[in-house]
Amino acid sequence: MYGASAGSTANSQAASRMFVYEVAGLRQNEQTDQQSYPVRQSGSVFITVPYRRMNEEMRRITRLGGKILSIKPLNTNGEVTGYVPAQTSPEPSKPMTQTEHKPVQIPVNIYKPKNPYIGKCIENTELVREGGVGTVRHLTFDISGGDLRYLEGQSIGIIPPGTDEKGKPHKLRLYSIASTRHGDHVDDKTVSLCVRQLEYQHPETGETVYGVCSTHLCNLEVGADVAITGPVGKEMLLPDDENATIIMLATGTGIAPFRAFLWRMFKENNPEYKFKGLAWLIFGIPYSANILYQQELEQLAAEFPENFRLTYAISREQQNAEGGKMYVQSRVSEYADEIFEMLRRPNTHLYMCGLKGMEPPISQTFTDEAGKRDMNWDEFRKQLKKEERWHVEVY
Repeated sequence: MYGASAGSTANSQAASRMFVYEVAGLRQNEQTDQQSYPVRQSGSVFITVPYRRMNEEMRRITRLGGKILSIKPLNTNGEVTGYVPAQTSPEPSKPMTQTEHKPVQIPVNIYKPKNPYIGKCIENTELVREGGVGTVRHLTFDISGGDLRYLEGQSIGIIPPGTDEKGKPHKLRLYSIASTRHGDHVDDKTVSLCVRQLEYQHPETGETVYGVCSTHLCNLEVGADVAITGPVGKEMLLPDDENATIIMLATGTGIAPFRAFLWRMFKENNPEYKFKGLAWLIFGIPYSANILYQQELEQLAAEFPENFRLTYAISREQQNAEGGKMYVQSRVSEYADEIFEMLRRPNTHLYMCGLKGMEPPISQTFTDEAGKRDMNWDEFRKQLKKEERWHVEVY
């Protein structure tokens, strides 16, 4: 259905699009003196660049000692779409191309490994604060030149450049999408990921090994190309029911699909989707400094106290009832009776995303709760899955 010709046509259309580079640190010389860039007091300059010259302009800026701070798409009216929050406009600056009032077809494998979409990185920021462990990046890619569409709860594939030890191209890695179907700029032209750099000790040599694709993404420069496939996935989709109860259990970067859920529920102004139910996020992290998207999550909890409940499980700072470390499964055990009763309601959905180690103890907790009610948990879980109310994506 989606062949190479469609991708080629879309990419040719992208060549005529314009982007604005915000650049700092350009050395003063005869060449820069001749330019008419608008300069802020901070010393940044804004350079308008056509899509086809983006790589060339990046190299030129590097030669002049500059650093690209951001890249924003320029719309047809000459406005930089990324600088103005969508909610401040009296009307949407861009039409939401995926019509809200009609059933949305689930897009799958629009772009395949043999013909990936080549997007541009326009944001790569660190999410772990001082005192935390590891590195986690929020990345946003421009996808305006193609036909890549997706829904909350889906994943995209990333193909890292280069070859493996056998000389073959690296295989793609899947990452859960962290943005809504309309993107972080609410203009249908971006997709975002939440990526942790994989790092572990080799079991035989003790050497530190870094994940190929995660390291590639975490070190990706703004303006760099990225090979994207997909989207894929139907397991983690958000229900259309505006009055549903949505229980989300996440560890680390498992927050990605739930960020998309919450942004759709509470941050976007979707005329045909006004969430009026209850969303409950139980989020497991090792330290407070590892709470990804903390400011935004806590702001939503403060603004929507009747509709959004936020519970942290900070394993190295909090203790469970037995005096051990506080994990997501510990919180589920703590609220077991309440959560189980919620699951007995026909419009409650439970989502689990993150480390697979949380699934067995959570299953045991629900087995115990079912026993208290003369129920069989395995049978009840099968019923939940049949009704598409039990959603698990662990690794």
